[in-house]
Amino acid sequence: MIRVVYRWQVANENLVDFKKEWSVATNKIHESVPGALGSFMLQDLENDNEILTIAKWDSIESWRAFWGMETPKEMENMHKLGTRISAKAYSELDDYTR
Repeated sequence: MIRVVYRWQVANENLVDFKKEWSVATNKIHESVPGALGSFMLQDLENDNEILTIAKWDSIESWRAFWGMETPKEMENMHKLGTRISAKAYSELDDYTR
């Protein structure tokens, strides 16, 4: 398993719409892209314009196949509302969340 951490800057006035577009995108990806296992979103407590979206994938190969051009069509509307600062993949060593 891997987790991909996407770091975003989203203006306060775009946050509600960004969250809606992220919900549509992450559900569409989870339902239609092989290896996609869902995602969650976090907001920085000190800088509310910094958003993390953290996706779970079955393998780095599945994510790379999806990632392709670095702006998958499922994420285009998110890019209209926020700026992606980075995207970085991590191996999941363990997970005790419930």
